[in-house]
Amino acid sequence: MAQALYLDHNATTPLRPVAQRAIAEALAATGNPSSVHGFGRAQRRLVEDARETVAALAGASAESVVFTSGGTEANTLALLGAGCRRVLVSAVEHDSVLAAADGAVRIPVDGDGVVEVAALEALLAKAKPPVLVSVMLANNETGVIQPVAAVAETAHRFGALVHCDAVQGAGKLAFAMDDLGVDMLSLSAHKMGGPQGTGALIVRSGTEILPVVRGGGQERGLRAGTEAVALIAGFGAAAAEAKDSGPTWPEIETLRDRIEAHVVKTAPGARIFGRGAPRLANTSCLAMPGVANEVQVMAFDLAGIAVSAGAACSSGTVGPSHVLGAMGASESDARSAIRVSLGWTTRADDADRFAAAWTSLYERLAARARERTRAA
Repeated sequence: MAQALYLDHNATTPLRPVAQRAIAEALAATGNPSSVHGFGRAQRRLVEDARETVAALAGASAESVVFTSGGTEANTLALLGAGCRRVLVSAVEHDSVLAAADGAVRIPVDGDGVVEVAALEALLAKAKPPVLVSVMLANNETGVIQPVAAVAETAHRFGALVHCDAVQGAGKLAFAMDDLGVDMLSLSAHKMGGPQGTGALIVRSGTEILPVVRGGGQERGLRAGTEAVALIAGFGAAAAEAKDSGPTWPEIETLRDRIEAHVVKTAPGARIFGRGAPRLANTSCLAMPGVANEVQVMAFDLAGIAVSAGAACSSGTVGPSHVLGAMGASESDARSAIRVSLGWTTRADDADRFAAAWTSLYERLAARARERTRAA
């Protein structure tokens, strides 16, 4: 039997060996990083070393990094901690942003899922301050990259704060927080080869936010609780390696494009969402005509291939994607879309294996549909 093939890296990517070693070494040590004795100072050093490498990945200062339990908490801290009366979010944001910004006004996107900056400007002109705008760096379902710098420039002209969920883009795109022009930026370790359970919110100097988790004075008073030293050490190690892995992404993009070319050749009716916009090199959102996404996910799983039907943050449920709906996709197209996300462990023969499995599934189901039509 062929070895299981993992193509769901946007949900979580495998732990990098360097991160695993950093975690093991930190777990072997003892001490609370808030303690002033030698044991505590050694743990504090691990945290601060990681803070520097995480900051470097985002082109930010170490002092601006606030460690959290992950991207969801970082998004919640940004949206609730800013205390803004009005919140504007893109219509394709991750569920963690939409849930934290209950009642937020949604900024429309075009057919490729790119935020319409002119529409944002019109919304800002009518919004009463203080206002927070939240637009992700890259979409978790389609990989579409957003014009964050243009969003930030527009928002700042109206005096609004800007938050960017960079969870999917970090480690796949080279960027600097100053170039993006945002006031807050969210990261998650396990999307770049670090451990699950830790992330960060980067807060630009001078941006005032209030804590959501209260208690001790950890993380400059913005996130109470003893830091998860081992996880943070793994986060730092993964961030350092991700920063240096840029040359691998063009190779990954070639594999993604090979898959998409094969799919379109096999099924001319297949749809690739966001294909007309800049995308992450590793992400493809594919609609197989007439085949429900849950059927596809199960069929690929039986073939030993892991893909997803969208975001992996809905307790295993499969439903229509709000992202594809915002892009104007029909319900049938949205319900037939799966996400294939490659990563640092993906090899050329993995792409070929998926393409062959996709063709086999499509032809098998198409043949069944023809038989049903003849029988009718």
